[in-house]
Amino acid sequence: MSLTLHNTKTRTKEPFEPGDPSRVTMYVCGPTVYSRPHIGNARPALVFDVLFRLLRSLYGAEHVVYARNITDIDDKINAAAKESGRPIGDITDEFADIYRADLNALGVLPPTIEPHATAHIDEIIAMIEALISSGHAYEAEGHALFSVSAFADYGKFSNRIRDDMIAGARVDVAPYKKDPADFVLWKPSSDDLPGWDSPWGRGRPGWHIECSAMIEKHLGETIDIHGGGHDLIFPHHENEIAQSRCSHDGAELARVWMHNGFLTMDKDKMSKSTGNIVTVHELSQDHAGETIRFAMLSAHYRQPLDWSDDLLAQAKSTLDRIYGTLDKLCRVDAADDAKPSEAFLAALCDDMNTPKAMAELSALCKAANTTTSDEERALVKGQLLTAGAVLGLLQGDPSSWLKGGTSDDDAEIDALVEARTAARANKDFAESDRIRDELAARNITLEDGPDGTKWRRDC
Repeated sequence: MSLTLHNTKTRTKEPFEPGDPSRVTMYVCGPTVYSRPHIGNARPALVFDVLFRLLRSLYGAEHVVYARNITDIDDKINAAAKESGRPIGDITDEFADIYRADLNALGVLPPTIEPHATAHIDEIIAMIEALISSGHAYEAEGHALFSVSAFADYGKFSNRIRDDMIAGARVDVAPYKKDPADFVLWKPSSDDLPGWDSPWGRGRPGWHIECSAMIEKHLGETIDIHGGGHDLIFPHHENEIAQSRCSHDGAELARVWMHNGFLTMDKDKMSKSTGNIVTVHELSQDHAGETIRFAMLSAHYRQPLDWSDDLLAQAKSTLDRIYGTLDKLCRVDAADDAKPSEAFLAALCDDMNTPKAMAELSALCKAANTTTSDEERALVKGQLLTAGAVLGLLQGDPSSWLKGGTSDDDAEIDALVEARTAARANKDFAESDRIRDELAARNITLEDGPDGTKWRRDC
């Protein structure tokens, strides 16, 4: 099945054609590790995790190379270290580990490659030297700066006019710049800041050059897909394109550019600077990672998504229904050759239409609940599980899910359910009702069926 993706560069949906189908390459801008990630930070990781899974299913896992970087040198990291009085390396190691743990809780697969900016200083310096040698960059007062006037296509990707670019880039209009729009490739470091020796003195890289250098080293001059949040279109991705194309004789940096929409709370963009955030860690205390993931994927990746308790409740309710179907199929073996349905794959291959793909899960549940054919039930179960795997969903134990996950009092609840079953067998309905009421007071719902009584924990 052919895959189409919306390309930010052309602003159209296009058939995806990798340069080499035996090595499909994707790079996604990762976190700057100085604090816990909020749920808005997790959206690109989740979106491109689904694309990673989809590409692996279409081209084979061994043929997809996905890099998501760690930015571990940045002024915000320096400020966090200074405020806490801790070494910078301790800050970056701690929050990189937290980021990985939070994404793991949401079912996000590790990327094929996780390059760290500080491990690529030599490559960064070499790229800057090449840009200076070709006349696309210059040195000034210990800085190395990219000269936007030397790249005629600057601004075309983000479709911005010059004054908007200068304001949007939030750059310092420093006296050493030849042009106010020129951006930093390398900057000096004081003795109390991280720094490396370079032809321009002791210093550290600018943010944009890091990604260009890491992409070149691990994926090549031109990659298939470059992704990130909508807020990275300018200045970050505009600057990446300028640096990389000027370093590689005009070769395109990426065939396809993809950007996910913002996550909002009460219609306002989620932002650490305004405090309008909820962290993944906080959400995970009260909600299963799969519920959070389902909620995140319930909107098309290019559209804004307003985060709310109602959204999470709806996600939990839908997952309960799907897991309920799988639980009813517990005695059915999934078909050996099962794969996602054509309708499901068609939805995902249409620019990652996750809402439509998830609607197909509900359609499969309806089919499973209405058919009387064992063969059809085996097929549908296999389709549900394989489709769920592409979305990163439905891989848990249905019975455990319906019970609300494991808990220290599960054994006690199981014992009460058995006692109620015994009371019913002895026609002691008063005791049976008493136990049901006791469990209901603990938010435990019982479901009596031909296979016995099952219970679930309600939120």
